[in-house]
Amino acid sequence: MRDDQDFTDDLGPWKVIHLHEPESGLKAALVVDNVAAGPSIGGLRMAVDVSVRECFRLARAMTLKNAAAGLPHGGGKSVLFGDPRMPKEQKERLIRTMASSLRGEEAYIFGPDMGTNEECMAWVHDEIGRAVGLPRELGGIPLDELGATGWGLCHAAEVAARFCALDLAGARVVVQGFGSVGMHAARFLAEQGARLVAATDSKGGIEDASGLDIDALIALKKLGGSLKDASHGHPISTQSVIDVACDVWIPAARPDVIDGSNVDRLNARLVVQGANIPITSAAEQRLHDRDVLCVPDFIANAGGVICAAMEYRGVSERAAFDAIEERVRRNTEQMLKASRDQGITPREAATSMALDRVRKAMGTRRYGLYSAPS
Repeated sequence: MRDDQDFTDDLGPWKVIHLHEPESGLKAALVVDNVAAGPSIGGLRMAVDVSVRECFRLARAMTLKNAAAGLPHGGGKSVLFGDPRMPKEQKERLIRTMASSLRGEEAYIFGPDMGTNEECMAWVHDEIGRAVGLPRELGGIPLDELGATGWGLCHAAEVAARFCALDLAGARVVVQGFGSVGMHAARFLAEQGARLVAATDSKGGIEDASGLDIDALIALKKLGGSLKDASHGHPISTQSVIDVACDVWIPAARPDVIDGSNVDRLNARLVVQGANIPITSAAEQRLHDRDVLCVPDFIANAGGVICAAMEYRGVSERAAFDAIEERVRRNTEQMLKASRDQGITPREAATSMALDRVRKAMGTRRYGLYSAPS
């Protein structure tokens, strides 16, 4: 069932494309939300339970993220229905077919997301020449390998910690989703003196109040293992990670992992959103009412798309990471000051800031929102 109209407003979406090719088994969707600032950048997400509705929400999050980061790009997202752990040959065939089907959609630039990586972007680039997050061998900046998003999360946490009287040195960190974003966020925060006390992946997790060995966990994941098989700490379930007392809680997995049914179990002072839309709006308001500071997704996790935009323009890795640090810190500071001074939630402040930039960009286009980039 299509739910295209559920998210239509004055910002977009500009274009929605459904893809279905029975011969190859391709079932996918693309949402280009807004192109006022330039061609959209957004990741290709692959999972068995993705939905067009999720794609709409993620595309809008990318519009806000790119605008908040001051990038000359709009927001878009694509989803591919399937198990990302399928045989490589089958996965490659599906992604190449999808990219080829979208060859003419120049308003969208592919990037990696959950279930896809630099190699997948290399396949896209080979087909249509329009992808970011490429391997170094193709001139890319491998943002997952380097931890671009985690780098931004660390800087967002550093700035936000001042607004809730938290010292990151010795702070207890929990990561829900110890993948390419979560593991690097934990690593960078540990360099600031924080300690990881719990982490989970899709199969389970591990907890140790004295601190986990992050390097050992990263090595385990790179070998294809699960955190539930770690040799130290106490095993925990994917659901019970919410109950672990901590100072900084980082959701870095799927959407809506915190909602009305479990929000009051969360025991943290600061939430830095590594995933896109990981907390429902009602749950986020509840955390605000409890004086838990939440740094919204499109502010905190903008490091990946900032890196991608820098790569698209051919800058160096060092320059890209400098841009992430400067932009994420500036936007986090600006957002939290507005939240404090105006008595509104951080998300309200961030959304206002981003929408102002989007609408100013829309005002410069000859045909407004529906002017495709030339």
